[in-house]
Formats: sequence, C-alpha cells, structure tokens
Amino acid sequence: MTDPATTPAALTALTSFDPPLAGPPRLAPTDVSYVLDDTEVGRMLVAVRDDGRVLATAFAPDDAAEERWLARLAASVSPRVLRHPAPTDAARRALGDFLAGRTRRVDVEPDLALASPFQREVLTGLAARVGYGERTTYAALAAAVEHPGAARAVGTALGGNPLCVTLPCHRVLPAAGGVGGYAGGSAAKEHLLALEAAHASHPARS
Repeated sequence: MTDPATTPAALTALTSFDPPLAGPPRLAPTDVSYVLDDTEVGRMLVAVRDDGRVLATAFAPDDAAEERWLARLAASVSPRVLRHPAPTDAARRALGDFLAGRTRRVDVEPDLALASPFQREVLTGLAARVGYGERTTYAALAAAVEHPGAARAVGTALGGNPLCVTLPCHRVLPAAGGVGGYAGGSAAKEHLLALEAAHASHPARS
C-alpha cells in the first residue's frame, strides 16, 4: 500500500513550501531603555525614558554597579527596564560629542527621577551656576543653593549623581586643593577638567 506522505502530490507540496521570512526580533514594550557604553572616561550606563528624557549617564565599571543602577531605575521609575540600544542613540551621540570637545553641554533633556530632593537642589543649582570650563568648591556650591555649611552633604549628593557629565559635578573641587572624589575616579575627573580647559576659550558650538 502506498504511503500518502510519499505520493507525488505530497512531495510537491513539501518541496514547494516556503517558510515565512524571518524579520528582526520584536522587543517587548518598555518604559526605560538602557545600554552600557565604553566612553573616553569609562564604562557608563545610559538610560532613557520612552519619551527620550535621559534618566542616567552613570558610571558602571562592573556588573555590580550596573545591577545597582538597574535596581534604582526599577524602584524609582518602572520595573519595565530593557537593555535596548536604539532608544539611547541620541543620548549617546550627545555624550560622545561633549567628550570629543565638539559641544559644551550634553544636549539632552535630563530627568532627575533617580535623585533625592536634596540632590535635585544641588544638581540644578550646579547646572545653573557653574558653566563650561568653570570650577567651584563644595562649600561655595552649598552656599549658592542656600545650604551654607553643608559642604560635606553636597559632596555626598554629587557622589551619587545619576547624570554624571550631563550635570557636571566634575566641576566641583575641594577648597584645600586636588580634584577630590568622583564616581568615575580621579583620572576621569581630571580628564574632564582638562577637556574643558582646552576648549573653554574656543567659540561655543552649542
């Protein structure tokens, strides 16, 4: 008896079957997209909301630091966090332009959802008062944001800055000299200060 699966009609059907074309993978909808970027000043985690606002340009030198930032994003913004590079492209370009000396600011819309109320005071005060190539001290910044005598608290707030480089805490130095602490390390802070010193006298391009 002939096996129906081996009849000429069945064989023709099998050999003429065209599987559907494979397309790009579909990613689940997300509220926060992030990527890890190896920059001139170290490995950074760049995170953005679905509307493009930038939540983090944070140093993440190792897996443990990455996990800490992801936990903060999940707790403070949304648990729907996805490692997805494409939505971060504009933020990464802006960061790269700044680090290459092509612009004087990281041209993005920052979102301070990861910052405490005190950090927001300090970081917005810093961005408003200390321009490209300028420097201040922790004590002077504390006084400027109406918290005189809180230099140590200002230093702690800057140490947890979720928007390093974007909100330029590298411009704040100890009154006693040296560069002081920095989330990305002293070499990264020195690099940023040198970059701004080298380009501060050039006409602004942003």
